[in-house]
Amino acid sequence: MIVSLIVAISNNRAIGKDNQLIWQLPKDMKFFMDSTTSHPVIMGRKNYESIPEKYRPLRNRTNIIITRNKSFEANGCLVVNSIEESLRCMNFGDNEEIFVIGGGEIYKKFLELNLIDRMYITHIDEFFEGDTFFPELNFDNWHSTEIMNHTKDNDNPHDFKIMCYNKKT
Repeated sequence: MIVSLIVAISNNRAIGKDNQLIWQLPKDMKFFMDSTTSHPVIMGRKNYESIPEKYRPLRNRTNIIITRNKSFEANGCLVVNSIEESLRCMNFGDNEEIFVIGGGEIYKKFLELNLIDRMYITHIDEFFEGDTFFPELNFDNWHSTEIMNHTKDNDNPHDFKIMCYNKKT
């Protein structure tokens, strides 16, 4: 099993404010959808609740929600109470990729536990006010490959690049 995370971050590592995305980048959202479709996704409860109701659960994916709230329920989702349980709740194949999709605390805990093999990070070339941030990382521990470099346009109002980082062994 390959445990990947996928995230969009600003220059100051902001990823959200008031439990919402701060920006609208349709091209990045398409990358997210294309990358995660047909793969299990793991997220925290607050991140799940930030997804507009009409999109919950995320279609064509097994949605796994981590929460400390033992009575939390979400139709069409697997609800677990720990990171370890989220990884044990399915029989993942050796080559299957699962995606950690947020939020900030979930990213932090997976990284602290050294559970992430690969990261897909959209780097937005802008500073945003936020209340949720991606953890600081030493990128020297990762091999990087550029996937896409996009200059702002009418639909995507910020310059961004999407990078893939694979953990050095």
